[in-house]
Amino acid sequence: MIQHAMEIEDREERNRAARAIIEVMGQLNPHLRDVDDYRHKLWTHLFVMSDFKLDVDSPFEIPEMESLQEKPQKVEYPKSKIRFGHFGQYTQKILEKSKSLEDEGEREYMTNAMANFMKKQYLLHNNSAVENNVIADQLMELSQGDLKIENPDDLVSTNLLLKELGLKQSARNQKNQKNNKNNRRSNSRKKKSNHRSK
Repeated sequence: MIQHAMEIEDREERNRAARAIIEVMGQLNPHLRDVDDYRHKLWTHLFVMSDFKLDVDSPFEIPEMESLQEKPQKVEYPKSKIRFGHFGQYTQKILEKSKSLEDEGEREYMTNAMANFMKKQYLLHNNSAVENNVIADQLMELSQGDLKIENPDDLVSTNLLLKELGLKQSARNQKNQKNNKNNRRSNSRKKKSNHRSK
């Protein structure tokens, strides 16, 4: 069709043929209608397929062959170092700026909120094992000793976070929790028997 349009000598007739080709292209590619400036894209494709030799009046600026063949500029890869990849760059940046918090209430809120957020990020990365002490240590390290959790056991429970994230608890984690529960029961029984013997 484009080859035939290029052979038409009358300019008005050639313009009508080009518009008809654009309509056919639009019908053959209905998904393009959802794309911004789809008609502009169709006209660009028309010129590309005619090897830029079709002489018609386009409702859009006719692209130059050189501009379509230009290679994009190289995008620089970010070179920032992340201490713990599973927490991400922004967590690290937030914690590095924690020194600017002077209000004690804000500092305590920041400590708890970021520790629970870090625990959530850790579980997204690896839900087989997460220890509150590890999160507390890494929080202190990333904040350069500025934020410290006094009692790591006060963090949101792993089960609650896994449920919130829609993740299932790994078999290893379930086994560890069962062992911890059994150990607590055993210790409780020992204390009771020691108390009775006295």
